[in-house]
Amino acid sequence: MPRLSMQIPHSLGREEATRRVKEQIPKAQGQVTDFSEQWQSHTLTFHFKAMGFKVGGTLAMEDSAANLDVDLPLAAMMVKGIIEQRVRQELGTVLA
Repeated sequence: MPRLSMQIPHSLGREEATRRVKEQIPKAQGQVTDFSEQWQSHTLTFHFKAMGFKVGGTLAMEDSAANLDVDLPLAAMMVKGIIEQRVRQELGTVLA
């Protein structure tokens, strides 16, 4: 399965960045189906369905960056650039 990896810099520190992401989870759940999450310390493992595609990955919060790794279905590779742009915008806003 193709992978989308990106790093979103922030200046919040690990604790505050994690708190802000956790605060946004209910909003994300409303935009997708079959959402599941599991936190281990400052790393979120998630799975959901969007537009009929199953998506899963991890979001690891570090002191100065959020590291996102997402497994995308092959069919979603046609819109990978759009997905990456949207994720950078949304996550960047949360971590601003």
